[in-house]
Amino acid sequence: MPAARESLLDAAYTALARRPWAGVRMVDVAAVAGVSRQTLYNEFGSKDGLARALLRRETDTYLRGVERALAQARDPVDRLAAVSAWTIGAARDNVLVRAVLTGFWGERLPMPSRAVVSSSPVPAQRRADAGVPTPAELLAQVRDRAMAALTERGRPSETEELARACESAVRVALSYVVAPAGREEDPARLVRRVIAGVAGR
Repeated sequence: MPAARESLLDAAYTALARRPWAGVRMVDVAAVAGVSRQTLYNEFGSKDGLARALLRRETDTYLRGVERALAQARDPVDRLAAVSAWTIGAARDNVLVRAVLTGFWGERLPMPSRAVVSSSPVPAQRRADAGVPTPAELLAQVRDRAMAALTERGRPSETEELARACESAVRVALSYVVAPAGREEDPARLVRRVIAGVAGR
């Protein structure tokens, strides 16, 4: 991703932390990023295009974190617990990730728009214009990534059981996102117990 585009997305994210999306002005985003307003429009086309790109970037960052979590350990339960911990942390720290995961969009946030037919010459914007996944689609993407990481080559996998364990890991994490636990409760320990129970371990 070119540096100017990334700087503009960073500036938009920072502006969103300070004011509702409706109050974020393109001229201010360009100024903070140190580029002209024309550069901003060349990259994103419009404020809606900027919103789609920002949502796409945050979703992609979350998914890359899922892949890192899956690579951290060898034990399947530990891997799924790591995905759950990443999900809880990412949603706690990033309002856009929380909204994409849960479908709860506050009035301060840019609403995800339907995919648009993109005429952008910028490949990253064409991808952003395709829209972000719904919560159900995102859950399926995480489940599929987890299944791919946990399936051993040359060994018949119990696909249905594995799919259920992978999906349960994310669903338990999402329950902590929607209704955070008290400080005394350790979500990672509960996630491990639930996953182990689903996986019959």
